[in-house]
Amino acid sequence: MLARKGLLTEEYMLTRLAEEDIGWQPKSYRERKARFIRKNGGCNVAHRNIREQGRFLQDVFTTLVDFKWPYTLIIFTMSFLCSWFLFALVWWLIAFAHGDLDKKDNDGEDGTFPCVTSVHSFTSAFLFSIEVQVTIGFGGRMITDECPFAIAVLILQNICGLIINAIMLGCIFMKTAQAHRRAETLIFSKHAVITVRSGKLCFMFRVGDLRKSMIISASIRMQLVKRTTTAEGEVLPLDQIDIQMENPLGSNSIFLVSPLIICHTIDHKSPFYELSPASLQHEDLEVIVILEGVVETTGITTQARTSYLADEILWGHRFVPIVCEEDGRYSVDYSKFGNTIRVATPRCSARELEGCTGETEEITQLDVLSQGPLKRRVPMKQKPPLKERPSTSKLQGPHS
Repeated sequence: MLARKGLLTEEYMLTRLAEEDIGWQPKSYRERKARFIRKNGGCNVAHRNIREQGRFLQDVFTTLVDFKWPYTLIIFTMSFLCSWFLFALVWWLIAFAHGDLDKKDNDGEDGTFPCVTSVHSFTSAFLFSIEVQVTIGFGGRMITDECPFAIAVLILQNICGLIINAIMLGCIFMKTAQAHRRAETLIFSKHAVITVRSGKLCFMFRVGDLRKSMIISASIRMQLVKRTTTAEGEVLPLDQIDIQMENPLGSNSIFLVSPLIICHTIDHKSPFYELSPASLQHEDLEVIVILEGVVETTGITTQARTSYLADEILWGHRFVPIVCEEDGRYSVDYSKFGNTIRVATPRCSARELEGCTGETEEITQLDVLSQGPLKRRVPMKQKPPLKERPSTSKLQGPHS
């Protein structure tokens, strides 16, 4: 829809992600595993064999909000119809017990008055029930002071109607104003990259906000999810490891006015410390990214999520710049949001790279297309100086 309005080009889908053609794809990756978090942010978890189903009824409002729209609309309609029908039955019983059904044209001429005027059948009782609950008041039917019990039923129906209106209208409002609706315009790059920044290997991805209204107190968290085995032999199928984000402020807060490149420096504390291009092809890992913040216009906390598998991490790539200054203001070109270019990057792990740097050996700049191990240039030992040659006067003969 955004592309049809001319905001973005057709080749980029921006409901949650920016799609792009990279052109280069790894060739020897293992079969893709099941995602823990989908690219659109949905959780790929199925809850089965839940025995205590009654716990959902203890929080009815949240259960109604979590229902899909067709079920919510059915419950919304049936709640009003059932209440109208139930109280219509009560009004018909009152008229039947008072004998008003047989006095169709009696307006008090014989000294008796009906509990509710013009209620002579169940249909008329149903119409009166609707008039009472929605306060229409056509004027043809009204309650009299003949039956105190009818007055009590009138008060009870008004209270029940207000409760139903509050619950159902609140449910509809919460569904239309859910936080994940705002997350539809928070986009992530389709691929993450690993390249050198400031002399260190870094894991990076790009995030952006399509709306002009800001996300207040925005923060980003990253986690690595993979299958691990403890020293005792316990298998953890979804071991979650926190990943620290590079931020000089010491926190994960960001100022998301224009697209940002989120960077994680791969050091000895990073779970990617021993990751190399060769091992990345066989790793069964998933990097989860969580963006949280408060919507400026509504004050509701929203959360956007995405994930990157091993085959979605490009080694030796860097994101192209998309922000430039035009006519005294900054302009963002979202058509290049996920585009990357290949740059010279050592094809070794951060551990090996730090080891080479510690030994003060010169590392040759590698070709990003080569798949060989890290090459090193060892300084050649200096040759000892040559001995001075003897003077030519000693070599000349006596007759020279």
